[in-house]
Amino acid sequence: MNARVWPVRCRGVSLESFPPGFVWGVATAAYQIEGAVTEDGRGPSIWDTFSHTPGRVALGETGDVACDHYHRWPEDLDLIRALGAGAYRFSIAWPRIQPAGSGPVEQRGLDFYRRLLDGMRERGITPFITLYHWDLPQALEDEGGWRQRDTAHRFAEYAGIVADAVAEFSPYWITLNEPQVSSIVGYAEGRHAPGAREGHGALAAAHHLLLGHGLAVRELRARGGGSGVGITLNLSPGVPATDSAGDADAARRHDLLVNRLFTDPVLAGTYPDDAAEVWGGLTDFSFLRDGDLALISQPLDFLGVNYYRLSHVAAAPVSPSPSPSASDVGVATVRVPGAEYTEMDWPVEPDGLPVTLAGLRSRFADLPPIYITENGAAFPDEVGPDGEVADPRRVAFISAHLDALARAIADGADVRGYFYWSLLDNFEWARGYEPRFGLVHVDYATQVRTPKASYQWLAAHLARP
Repeated sequence: MNARVWPVRCRGVSLESFPPGFVWGVATAAYQIEGAVTEDGRGPSIWDTFSHTPGRVALGETGDVACDHYHRWPEDLDLIRALGAGAYRFSIAWPRIQPAGSGPVEQRGLDFYRRLLDGMRERGITPFITLYHWDLPQALEDEGGWRQRDTAHRFAEYAGIVADAVAEFSPYWITLNEPQVSSIVGYAEGRHAPGAREGHGALAAAHHLLLGHGLAVRELRARGGGSGVGITLNLSPGVPATDSAGDADAARRHDLLVNRLFTDPVLAGTYPDDAAEVWGGLTDFSFLRDGDLALISQPLDFLGVNYYRLSHVAAAPVSPSPSPSASDVGVATVRVPGAEYTEMDWPVEPDGLPVTLAGLRSRFADLPPIYITENGAAFPDEVGPDGEVADPRRVAFISAHLDALARAIADGADVRGYFYWSLLDNFEWARGYEPRFGLVHVDYATQVRTPKASYQWLAAHLARP
């Protein structure tokens, strides 16, 4: 894989100081960009169902068309090549491969991804394939979804099918994207598909997602593993709002819910000691069986880290409810005075990236190499009268985070690459199409792509010498 070196200075740190072979890439996800949700045999996913349910997504928007990437992928790959990025992280839609989540394979779905991968090879772009980015086939959800252990085995079956079909491209494999969001936000908070608010069910979903990861790793290893196998976790360390003992304890519970519930099984083969304290009233942990943690904690070639922000938290009362949610752990998010906020209402905190990486290094002795698999920001970008899209805040965001990343690497973090989220403006889940994360502006009515100033800035610095 060719390194892309930026021959400029970025907030005082020369990007030439990044390690040789450092990977520069962009990322997307299938449901957010593909559209074509009923074409070539694709079955419905939980996000098709969720987005078509009134009140679930802003303005009633859906991913039915999204960025029409299913038909416009050559143009999108050309944008990546013109950017000068050496890698592309994308996801495969499970319901395109197995419309019912198990059983017969839809060859037209596999053929689409083979065409996409072949197009990447022709353009010199290295694939990082995410097998699961939240689009569970609805047929499996109808049978209980990730609450059910069998779904983990169906996921492993699907992983093997995809690996057999595209092994010649020798991709990097990411089993799951952000299992915390899939389980806690989807099955406990109800803000994402499938829209449930549960206690035991959400924790079972978290465990079965990780079990599916472990089983998929085994399937991928049996097929050679391509260029490497990993998982992507979204990490957002908790910062107490004050120096009170109550807020410090709230930060601990936040870290359990968002971070440690996933890092500890994957990287250490154990569940955190305080899990029983926090959730003992909701579950008997009967979903955990002998041998599960050994499967979940198989050695990885890399760990994907999605970093967007720190979480500033304070203690809050647990809501009284006859059916308590696993996400209600007595924590409230608070705003950071004087901080810049993005359109997602997230604080811009680049210094949190080195903090996040240092925390991993301090807790896990055998930490694998890391890729920053997502980092980006949504701002209210518009095409100006001159046809250009000026987004100086995004340029500043990327610059500051790369500066922070360079410092983390200098301090000993073994980071091998950085993927900006996202290549394109896209369907931002329950927020619909309003938030724009892309380096490329998309006019959803016409599907015209317009590279933003941030794209041009990156392209200039990623240009080969």
